[in-house]
Amino acid sequence: MKIKKSVVSRGIVEYYINKEIVDTYKMKAGDLALFEVLELGKHESIQMTDGKNHAIFPGDQLVGAFADRYASAQFEGYVPEGPLPQYSIIGGGGIIGTVRTKHASLEEIEPTSVRLIGYCCDENGVINTKFYNKKISHFRGDTPSKVILSIGATMDSGKTTTAAFTARGLAMGGYKVAFIKLTGSCYIKDKEFVADCGADISLDFSDMGFPSTYMCSKEEILDIYQSLLDQLAHENPDFIVMEIADGLIQRETLFLLNDQAFMNTIDKVIFSCGDSLSALYGIQLLRKWGIELTAISGRFTMSPLLIQEVQQHTDVPLYTIQDVMTGMYNYLFTNEMAVAI
Repeated sequence: MKIKKSVVSRGIVEYYINKEIVDTYKMKAGDLALFEVLELGKHESIQMTDGKNHAIFPGDQLVGAFADRYASAQFEGYVPEGPLPQYSIIGGGGIIGTVRTKHASLEEIEPTSVRLIGYCCDENGVINTKFYNKKISHFRGDTPSKVILSIGATMDSGKTTTAAFTARGLAMGGYKVAFIKLTGSCYIKDKEFVADCGADISLDFSDMGFPSTYMCSKEEILDIYQSLLDQLAHENPDFIVMEIADGLIQRETLFLLNDQAFMNTIDKVIFSCGDSLSALYGIQLLRKWGIELTAISGRFTMSPLLIQEVQQHTDVPLYTIQDVMTGMYNYLFTNEMAVAI
């Protein structure tokens, strides 16, 4: 039967399966392995190396990677502390681990279970996907272009849409635009969506081999950042639109926004929110951290009443998704209006 290779394994062509160490090796984040699907649950398909979702069935064999996952509306999962009889698929890009908590909407839904068959190995031992065959650039704090940072109050607050449509608006204005998704769990839908919106180049942390950035050190994430920036340097984009996943007080987002060296690389910051109260409190919190926003947008701008509530209490420019998509706020970045086409 054909092995199904999840997207976390893209770029890794040659390996052999070592079954001898299944019961003795202590896995770590990024370790690549072959699994057998036992019972379907939440995930009935997996994103494969071609970027498409493919159905999986009990008995299928798939290549995935152990990793931690933070998803407040999905699963909270971690790399096991040692070998277990079975594991769970905790991310649609092929992330494997054990579930610690899940959103209430999944109360009656169990994760898809898998059995470890063997580890994917090369001449150096178990393959770890992190920076595997990649050029690592240690963080220097220099950028090839102006960086527009898209952050959100919470997961699903609209920051990916805001980032994507910011890229589209700038592209419509004739600018060369790159996109980076710096943190999150491997599932390349977001970066492909931004490319569809008009970004000339679209990258994310998984292009450096990371199945997830949850529980990574700040130094690791900064090295991912610099490595992606250096990859973009020869493209010479006018702007880089970058998204950090999840909310302001999520672990990695929190330490990045409070790292002055990182923030010194950022030219503008746009903030997405799902409701008026998170918008207003988020503005206060960010100002407490010394971050002044260029604009606010997000899901709350779908409601004229919520827009009115926010505008009554802040002077931060507010733009609807339609404004963003058509380039109506390009002047905040370029001092000139884009011409909608």
